[in-house]
Amino acid sequence: QVQLVESGGGSVQAGGSLRLSCAASGYTSRIKMGWFRQAPGMEREGVAAIYTRTGSTVYADSVKGRFTISQDTAKNTVYLQMNSLKPEDTAMYYCAAEGRTILWALETRGYNYWGQGTQVTVSS
Repeated sequence: QVQLVESGGGSVQAGGSLRLSCAASGYTSRIKMGWFRQAPGMEREGVAAIYTRTGSTVYADSVKGRFTISQDTAKNTVYLQMNSLKPEDTAMYYCAAEGRTILWALETRGYNYWGQGTQVTVSS
């Protein structure tokens, strides 16, 4: 059974940093992994994605230059380094994985497997 377990969320002040981790198990054929976030009353939005075989990355415009997605293939773990955090980054952050298509890297329809989420709160 596929499992994605996120960790690393928390509360920080604006301008601070956090690093999220997503440990994957029970799933060996991943084409891409992504980070999404969802604020209360809002739709889930794609933040960043990484193609696991090439290491190529994709970012939402709102986080370019501030967030970095990376992977440790030996540990089956994907990270999201978040710097210069803003109050509008406050959301539940979810890890996602997909093994069939390279499409829709920052769209929820592009993923079949999801973690339970980790909360990030940024105060002003």
